[in-house]
Amino acid sequence: MTDTRTLVLNPKQIAQRLNRLAWQVYEQCYDEQEIVVAGIAGNGFRLATRISKILSEISPIKVKLCEVTISKDSPLDGKSSVQIDAKELEGKTVVLVDDVSNSGRTLMYSVKLFLESHVKSIKTLVLVDRDHNRFPVKTNFVGLSLATTMQEHISVVVGENGEDAVYLD
Repeated sequence: MTDTRTLVLNPKQIAQRLNRLAWQVYEQCYDEQEIVVAGIAGNGFRLATRISKILSEISPIKVKLCEVTISKDSPLDGKSSVQIDAKELEGKTVVLVDDVSNSGRTLMYSVKLFLESHVKSIKTLVLVDRDHNRFPVKTNFVGLSLATTMQEHISVVVGENGEDAVYLD
């Protein structure tokens, strides 16, 4: 059996895109004293951690990092949560981070969790946007827009030791 995986982004390209995304967030939020960077559990949180680190290095904005836990298969099961106190969200801009946006479903239900607080605004950031949106979620910051068929799959590997990659399966 032949390997049908195609490397789309290598570790260096991912690092460059994350750096560019962090600069875009800074440009959009330059007048904020503090922002919340919320990563969807798994790769989204790993990417949010990196974005937060870069933002802390390039800007004077105070960055709070939090994790969003949501069931991607059944987001209404009641087990969704945000690992930050609602009072810490009041009046803040939230940047919601995930690895891949496919239909917009995960982002949509994750945004819903923040609407229960009095946030100033919510922006979304993804490393790869497949643009197969079925839900009305606009991705504000995109590392790579990739035209794919519905049968194709995007695999994002976010490793601890720089073993990062994006594959098209």
